[in-house]
Amino acid sequence: MKDLSRVSSIQLYSFWKNLSIGLLVIIALMAFSHVLPFYASPIVAFMAAGFLYTMLYNNRMHSGTSCMVVIYALLYCIINYTVVTIILNILTMWNIVYLPKEFVYLNDPYIPSLLLDPVCCVTMAFFYMRRHSLSFCQDCRLKINGFYERSRSGAIFQYESFFQLKNLAMIFGALSVAVWLYYKYVYISLSASSRDWYVFTWLTIIVFILNEVYFIFRYYNLYLDLKENDEIISQEELSDMTSKTYLRFYVICGNKIFFDPHTIVPREEHKEVLDTPFITKRSVNGIPLPEVRNIIKRMTGVNEGELRFYFGRKAPDLKNHSVLRYFYFLPGKPEDYDMPVDGEWMDFDEVKWIYSRTPGRFSTMAVTDLSRLATIVLTEKIFDEEGNRKSRIKSYNPSFNLIDVYESDLDFQDDKWIRISLFNSDTRFFRIKKFFRGKPRVR
Repeated sequence: MKDLSRVSSIQLYSFWKNLSIGLLVIIALMAFSHVLPFYASPIVAFMAAGFLYTMLYNNRMHSGTSCMVVIYALLYCIINYTVVTIILNILTMWNIVYLPKEFVYLNDPYIPSLLLDPVCCVTMAFFYMRRHSLSFCQDCRLKINGFYERSRSGAIFQYESFFQLKNLAMIFGALSVAVWLYYKYVYISLSASSRDWYVFTWLTIIVFILNEVYFIFRYYNLYLDLKENDEIISQEELSDMTSKTYLRFYVICGNKIFFDPHTIVPREEHKEVLDTPFITKRSVNGIPLPEVRNIIKRMTGVNEGELRFYFGRKAPDLKNHSVLRYFYFLPGKPEDYDMPVDGEWMDFDEVKWIYSRTPGRFSTMAVTDLSRLATIVLTEKIFDEEGNRKSRIKSYNPSFNLIDVYESDLDFQDDKWIRISLFNSDTRFFRIKKFFRGKPRVR
């Protein structure tokens, strides 16, 4: 599965481009707010927010796989700034609060950075602290089956997205301190000089331009490192690449599953992980079920097993590649079978223990598959299809085993129970949120 661990050069470029556009929008917002008449500042902010929203909408409509969380955060930064500005201006007009003229866009001079930088700092900090539970990211994880599914590219995009959020929060914070210290101790309210506008406007613009230059060098060096390690897949290679279907079989007998504890991680030959040894690929787009059944029979040497489809996904960065998972349930006892491949029968309780404490001992694909299995089975046991708990005892935490999986008629391909696990009666203000959302998204 070497191809699945490579990073698309186009995806890496798109990732950098999205950040660059976001920074350019902030630069344009500051520049036009200074160049245009002061009362046009809210209009400029609305246009900037509309542009970022259009980016997010187009990415969603075209099923883009590039991480857009920074654009999403910047959109909220501008929206929050606009809302705060308008509210303060309305309160000032009604004589409810009294603010210096630099905070009111109906006066001249109006200094946007006094509000923009602190609001953006707080918003970015909030997004960074909530980075693991953002609903925006949850939708993306559902679509591409999580960052684990994307292997190397997923790890890069996840780390870099969080780094970008942290970077922008720190920059907005530093600018807020600089602007407010200057406003408090240096600025003279009688008139704004060229030096004042340099600090209030052009300092922010220059800092973001320098930040953009920093990220250009950062991602160019990242590209060179990946290319040197043969972890980059070019657009030409993608175009010439034939369709491939990867098959992963989980062989189960009773409450035991067959794993190879010495599976080698690609490009990390020194690292051994737990994974199923029954993995193969075919250079075709899709494989008929009878052929799949013959493949696992040949791999295990067992003809009387029961084959069941688990779930499948197209590789998010390689559109003509897909990964299909199957269960292969064997009758009798594990001791009755002598598998022709390296590995051992592991009790599922031991698998769950390792997964809950040291998931790094599994391959990334195995972690993804085990997570989906546990989430769907446990969510169905705890909640109904409306997201309400079946039992009034909130401390009720059921367990499950592979016999439950064999006896279950759940559709593991369907994301319904995954969505319920993300939004259910244990969620704060569930009923209020449910009222505004309508029904939980359980399609």
